[in-house]
Amino acid sequence: MELYDFVDPKFRSFVLPNATLETLGTGFRWLEGPVWFGDHDCLLFSDIPNDRVMRWSAHDGISVFRSPCGFENGHARDREGRLISCSHHDRCVRRTEWDGRVTVLASHYRGRRLNAPNDVVVKSDGSIWFSDPLYGISTDYEGGKQTAELAPAVYRLDPGCGQLDIVACDFEGPNGLCFSPDERLLYIVETGQQFAANPARHIRRATLSTDGTRLSDEQIFHTITPRGADGIRCDEEGNVWASAGDGVHCLSPEGQLLGKIYTGLPIANLAFGGRHRSRLFLCAGHTLLSLYVNRRGALRL
Repeated sequence: MELYDFVDPKFRSFVLPNATLETLGTGFRWLEGPVWFGDHDCLLFSDIPNDRVMRWSAHDGISVFRSPCGFENGHARDREGRLISCSHHDRCVRRTEWDGRVTVLASHYRGRRLNAPNDVVVKSDGSIWFSDPLYGISTDYEGGKQTAELAPAVYRLDPGCGQLDIVACDFEGPNGLCFSPDERLLYIVETGQQFAANPARHIRRATLSTDGTRLSDEQIFHTITPRGADGIRCDEEGNVWASAGDGVHCLSPEGQLLGKIYTGLPIANLAFGGRHRSRLFLCAGHTLLSLYVNRRGALRL
């Protein structure tokens, strides 16, 4: 099978014909939540069923960063470079301080426990946005069966005052999140009900309010096939790179499919990293892959 599918000829300039798909590690159970630490030249990612966060670097290879970890899934960095993590088992969003202490930032909404925070992004104003579906408490594989107290939703957290607000609640299973480079748009992946025969699966796009605290004009941006999207990332030109059942799909800012990268394995999540933010790190089930591309991941303002 060819590595690339050039649906639109312009996608040829997005990839590198002499770059190969690399296997960085294997033998995991289900990889998720990759986040790049450029100042440490390493990638952190979750091996959720094994209840551990892993670390990869070109110098040291793969090692365990934290275990047990509360079955953490998505990760991001805040404006001070600290690690923000979503815990399935502990049903919270938390921050790892520079001295290693862990601070819980959000665990309840109006007196009720969150479900299983899944993915998280941090805006340039420091606000933390995260999705809270039921997946992590629906089975014992990724956190442990627990009773849901809230409907699935997407939240915005002001870490300064601790205020937690719902910004979107009409989702069956909100999942991956990504801001456009100018932060005027938020992309939200809908992966539907976990065991439904035909779950709702698409990427939505919403416009942020002038003050950057609310969403409006939500619409379906694109529907990924096969399997649907999970993790998504924007490059600095506003193109959306989405995980898919057959690899990675690249979408224009208008929602048109530009091309595909066939990996031979379903991709759950991805992150830009490396020296110029032009290396794609891919979470492919039990395997961590990477591929250099000719676009750079969006840099937060």
